[in-house]
Amino acid sequence: MNPAALTLHDAGEKLRKREISSEELTLAAFQRIAETDDKIHAYITLCRDAALEQAKQADERLKRDGSTLPLLGIPIAVKDKFLTRGLRTTCASKILGDFMPPYDATVIKRIRAAGAVIVGKTNMDEFAMGSSAENSAFFPTRNPWDGERVPGGSSGGSAAAVAADQCIVALGTDTGGSIRQPAAFCGVVGLKPTYGRVSRYGIIAFASSMDQVGPITKDVRDCALMLEAIAGHDPADSTSTDRSVPRYSEALTGDVKGLRLGVPKEYFITGIAPEVEQAVRDAIRLLEKNGAVVEEISLPHTEYAVAVYYIVATAEASSNLARYDGMRFGHRAGGKDLLETYMLSREEGFGPEVKRRIMLGTYALSAGYYDAYYLKAQRVRALIKQDFDAAFQRCDAILTPTAPTTAFKIGEKTQDPLQMYLSDIYTISVNLAGLPALSLPCGFDGDGMPIGLQIIGKQFDEATILRLAYAYEQATEWHRRKPGIED
Repeated sequence: MNPAALTLHDAGEKLRKREISSEELTLAAFQRIAETDDKIHAYITLCRDAALEQAKQADERLKRDGSTLPLLGIPIAVKDKFLTRGLRTTCASKILGDFMPPYDATVIKRIRAAGAVIVGKTNMDEFAMGSSAENSAFFPTRNPWDGERVPGGSSGGSAAAVAADQCIVALGTDTGGSIRQPAAFCGVVGLKPTYGRVSRYGIIAFASSMDQVGPITKDVRDCALMLEAIAGHDPADSTSTDRSVPRYSEALTGDVKGLRLGVPKEYFITGIAPEVEQAVRDAIRLLEKNGAVVEEISLPHTEYAVAVYYIVATAEASSNLARYDGMRFGHRAGGKDLLETYMLSREEGFGPEVKRRIMLGTYALSAGYYDAYYLKAQRVRALIKQDFDAAFQRCDAILTPTAPTTAFKIGEKTQDPLQMYLSDIYTISVNLAGLPALSLPCGFDGDGMPIGLQIIGKQFDEATILRLAYAYEQATEWHRRKPGIED
């Protein structure tokens, strides 16, 4: 077996026992990238020399003091949305095509301090605006299970890299489902933590009230270990919580007896693929068989979530992306005067989807429309959160599909933005409410494409959703399947 196919916890154990070196593990990851990335296109930038140097340092550290840090010597992929000092950061956009950040994001600092080996920056939808990884300024990423299909988005490159064993684990960001949906489409585990649990400092902003950093991994234990490494208070991020970080790995007991699980009726409606519904309901029955208590609940304002999201998120994007003007950094066009330089730089630098969302957001914030759109959307957002608050009075977690379908064909939805936006219909509400949620594999459709189960938890109760996910994972074999990329 290729060492790059190991999980984080298995690789960590082998490193600590000196059964493998970090250098060998890192070389195996690059070998896998060389063998498969011409089919997948998961990476924008690779940093082989720097990674091998980091691996040598990790090996020296392991030899010197036998460190037990879970990330020490582990090859990790990072979505190209995180600032990385001295390593190109593009956000998959032409406007940042050659940008070299002068500092690291807080999360990057934390994984570096933990000894992780960064192998490269992964492809994504430009500025995280998309559900398919087709909106990149460079190239679309393809699903390792079927090269004709999308890997999901916006963290499609990270999910595809993990599924293809091009790294051990990866980092992504989730604004409306951008970790969970690609995790579902690629048959891996993806966690969107509670808003504020992980620092956003040094993350290129899309929608600041919803952006959150999270791990994409091969199994649930890896997800827990990654969250332990990246979570915690950051004085540089005013939205970061000062709550202590639990030992999430200790919550993985395999026991779900007595846990109350809600199943929202609004998530099983017209539009969901029958095979997806069947797989998710089978997963729910398995958890019930193992001792969980399941009941139907209602989240009545779910039908407004997509509309609310695409007003609030685009409004915040319009504001956040105003800084890209061709003056201080990034792409600059040659205009005859200042105004023309501004206009041409943005016209040339942004792709069609980013332009679409900037215009939508600017319209929603404009005089005469602010009250009718943005303010009303924020009020409905509060109602969506209240739905969850009421539901969690009765249950400990909520179970839903991650996406209404499995991965769709490349190009299938690019001409229909609304259909593309509806791909995130089951994930968006979680971001609006600031809740944690996890996706893990729960089956495959007739075409052999992975299906994802979404587990939603109370604020800062990642431990419960990890506990549930682990119990389900241990009772099934879905997470052990691998895509046949070489076929």
